[in-house]
Amino acid sequence: MLRTRIIPCLLLKGNGLVKTVKFKNPTYIGDPINTIKIFNEKEVDELVFLDITASLEKRGPNFNLLYEISTECFMPLGYGGGITSLYEIEKLFQLGIEKVIINSSALTTPELISKAINIFGSQSIVASMDVKTHWLTKKQTVYTLSGQKNTGLSPIEYAKKMEQFGVGELILNSIDKDGLMNGYDYDLIKSIATNTKIPVVALGGAGTLDDLSSAKKSGASAVSAGSLFIFQKAHKAVLVTYPTQNEINNLFYE
Repeated sequence: MLRTRIIPCLLLKGNGLVKTVKFKNPTYIGDPINTIKIFNEKEVDELVFLDITASLEKRGPNFNLLYEISTECFMPLGYGGGITSLYEIEKLFQLGIEKVIINSSALTTPELISKAINIFGSQSIVASMDVKTHWLTKKQTVYTLSGQKNTGLSPIEYAKKMEQFGVGELILNSIDKDGLMNGYDYDLIKSIATNTKIPVVALGGAGTLDDLSSAKKSGASAVSAGSLFIFQKAHKAVLVTYPTQNEINNLFYE
């Protein structure tokens, strides 16, 4: 049985780390390099950095900061934010990034994904999907540009497009659940996992280790979280943490 990966997801704004709630009100939580050092000690499976303002500011990745991050990081590293060209993708790989995560450009320039997969392989190209539920109709729609642009696509429509492109994974993020720590959108996970063959990485809403297990049971191939690994839940004090091997075994293998 393949081991279920548990992936901390860290949000970049400028040179610092922030945490959002429903993609709003980014709150500074610390320095990325110091956080990486702690995760190195905890031997995490994989780490993801998302620059939440790069696309909004119409700029590319902060390569200088990413060089510092990749130099310090001892685990597989993924990055997303502001990626619009093959040159940027290639440079990210040269810096030591192992997975390039594409969100806004997946729809505006879909040929970028196809070309990147042809050159670098599907295992290294990941798409991300941010989903919001309309408060009245309860209809779920995919958004880009940090949750500010409505694509008009349903989650299944978007996922099938990404599957056709051949991306290696799909990070499935619930805007409504982001930062609340009250559990993932399990119905959404199950919907994408059962309607496509693309491996799903669940993100958005994890507040306990049991939530990770529930996401796996809903069809996720891997689980990711931000607040769970950054905050003490009761007081939201910053405390970088990660489950022990025994906890992981109890979650997924008993």
